[in-house]
Amino acid sequence: MQTPNYKVSVNGQVVLENATQTGLDFIRLDEQYFHVLHGEKTYLATLEKVDYHAKAFVFRINGEVYEVKIADQFDQMVERLGLHTQAAAKFKDLKAPMPGLVLEVMVEAGQKVQKGDSLLILEAMKMENVLKSPGDGVVKKIKVEKGAAVNKNQVLLEME
Repeated sequence: MQTPNYKVSVNGQVVLENATQTGLDFIRLDEQYFHVLHGEKTYLATLEKVDYHAKAFVFRINGEVYEVKIADQFDQMVERLGLHTQAAAKFKDLKAPMPGLVLEVMVEAGQKVQKGDSLLILEAMKMENVLKSPGDGVVKKIKVEKGAAVNKNQVLLEME
């Protein structure tokens, strides 16, 4: 079996390409804090934001903010084939990526949204996750309200 390769960018610059190992070791202390080992140095990293759909993470290390994006072999293939422009295509539903609690609904029925627009905030494992639009569309129906507990894969918004 072939080991998957990853492309990792930090703050928009590719730092690792075709990487199977990063030279970094992460130790999860809890839902928000990580101990990072790089070479002979250690750092305390705070996970501030997660976008699972975009595979993007925002960390704060020593007061500096780092946006980390990870592209797996499939993401890289889609990019090589030029299909990444299709990501702006319309999508049907927005589903919960994990169980959680709806903290805020940021759109209304009938509202036009574009790829990357914030749709709602879902709290999961004591972290606030902003769910963003994976493509362009119009909000047809909002299926949840603020304060609602949701299950993984539950439809949160219907789109048209």
